[in-house]
Amino acid sequence: MKIDTEKSTVIFEAERVSFAYNNHQVALQDASLTVRAGERLAILGTNGCGKSTLLKILDGLYFPTSGTLRAFGEPMTEEVLLDGARAYAFRRRVGLVFQDPDVQLFSPTVWDEVTFAPLHLGLPHPEVIERAEWAMSLLDIQKLRDRVPHRLSGGEKKKVALASVLSLRPEVWLLDEPTASLDPRSQSRLLDFIWELEREGNTVITATNDLAILEEVADRVIIFSEDHQIVGEGSPQEVLSNYELLAKCNLIHEHRHKHGEIEHEHPHAHRYTHEHKHEK
Repeated sequence: MKIDTEKSTVIFEAERVSFAYNNHQVALQDASLTVRAGERLAILGTNGCGKSTLLKILDGLYFPTSGTLRAFGEPMTEEVLLDGARAYAFRRRVGLVFQDPDVQLFSPTVWDEVTFAPLHLGLPHPEVIERAEWAMSLLDIQKLRDRVPHRLSGGEKKKVALASVLSLRPEVWLLDEPTASLDPRSQSRLLDFIWELEREGNTVITATNDLAILEEVADRVIIFSEDHQIVGEGSPQEVLSNYELLAKCNLIHEHRHKHGEIEHEHPHAHRYTHEHKHEK
């Protein structure tokens, strides 16, 4: 989806946002970005660069150590989310899917997990049931309804985590390393699901270090360095062709080859190069 940045609504606006764990371990430094309604944005960087921290700040789980964040035109502060009505409005609109589903899943059954969030928001019981059935059907996990989440496979857990957010029907999705630990078939189905979110007009922000999925999940990419700072931005194609920046951010590396007596180096970027066979 091509976004008209002059007309579309601003969802998030961060200005020089920094965050430090225990007030000394820097996780995010002077991050400024704007996210607009209907946009597909990838936050790209290696492990530990601050991607997950940024998603948790956008979800109102953490609050900036310094800098400012606005969501849907309002300041995002701890005080604002202590207001029940404002917190309710925000939580209905934004959903976060964690990288590790074990962090997210805690209920005794899959059904309890998928119904927890809409019940917690006080939706009418018939609507909660309708939403949960719809989410489980969409992700084809009805057969897991009475299973214990922590006994599921990694791919099944990921689907349950997605369904638990889908039952909220948020307009903004925050996805933290969504393809991590998934087999190829599950990855493909998840990417199809992300495409469906975009087709329905949702805003999708994906944190990843997987160069292979950039063109499938994003129209715009923001790149983080290992120093927890935003150091680049562009389309997926522009980012993937910037070998120098990718190498600087430890997303590709120089690989040495030897052919007989001749030795040479070139950027190693297998993670986003793949081949298809097309029927003629």
